[in-house]
Amino acid sequence: MIDKKGKQIGIIDREEALKKAQESHLDLIEIAPNAKPPVAKIIDFKKFKYLENKKAKKGKKAGKRQETKELRMRPFIGDSDLNFRVKRATKFLKEGNRVRIVIRFRGREFSQKDNGYQLIEKFAEQLKTFGQLNQKPKMMGKNLVATIEPIAK
Repeated sequence: MIDKKGKQIGIIDREEALKKAQESHLDLIEIAPNAKPPVAKIIDFKKFKYLENKKAKKGKKAGKRQETKELRMRPFIGDSDLNFRVKRATKFLKEGNRVRIVIRFRGREFSQKDNGYQLIEKFAEQLKTFGQLNQKPKMMGKNLVATIEPIAK
């Protein structure tokens, strides 16, 4: 048995432990039921639950939320520039973030949308070990947009 200050009292029978808990106006909680002999502790149960909830909330806050990183390109991007964007996207996916690919069309480029779709397919193919296309590419105004999700491990 463990008292309210965390000091080990020793092995005592259940009735005596309950009596000590009632004398101090606290609760007797069984901490390790599978241990030989089982371990019990005298604590204020309401305070214990409050502190547990507080820890859980703090843990949720500390957890990293998934962000969406955006990479912008033009439909006729050079190979070296594309490779640089692939490296950046790889880094983002390894960190657990989503990557949004935006291909911006200007002027006469708008008439050759197929090049944009091919570029996204090429981009996704190079990133297939780290992520996969979440949704098919779609036109949003003058932009072609696709999202790549990291692969869960």
